[in-house]
Amino acid sequence: MEFKTKRLTIRPFKNSDLDDVFTIYNNDDTCRYLLHDKWAHEDRQAKFNKKLENRKLTKERTLSLAVVENAKVIGDLSVWFTDMKDTIEIGYSFSNEASGKGYATEAVSSLVKELFDRFDVHRIQANLDARNIASQKLCERIGMRKEAHFIQDFWNKNEWTDSVVYGMLLSDLHLADN
Repeated sequence: MEFKTKRLTIRPFKNSDLDDVFTIYNNDDTCRYLLHDKWAHEDRQAKFNKKLENRKLTKERTLSLAVVENAKVIGDLSVWFTDMKDTIEIGYSFSNEASGKGYATEAVSSLVKELFDRFDVHRIQANLDARNIASQKLCERIGMRKEAHFIQDFWNKNEWTDSVVYGMLLSDLHLADN
């Protein structure tokens, strides 16, 4: 799966992307609300290899996509099927240097359109740490609806955290476009 937006190319990862991706994930702020800690230099290749393997979305396999601006990877998009029929979940991370320029909105908005078009899915959702306000705002900007806020429902990094769920149907996408 590869596609372009006005300013970005979204494509599967390549071996040459390792250093750019390490820059994204070797950052405490970026990883604060993710399920994993920041990447260490010693295991970065092993972690990156998993992204290289995830080149095609299937019921069993996650799709990992690089968000590229001027030949530099500035973001990482992840897509996987949930256990619910025709439902996909998305996740995303972007470099600090990409912040505030609209790249995340452009990439994630284009991603959901591509997913609805190519995979005939019923629903796309995002599950977030409730403290991640920037990610919540991104979901709302692209037309996702906040559907739930769970209190201390998720144990991560030695603490109970709240989580929020955003969802979108194809009809919501059309509303966002108007």
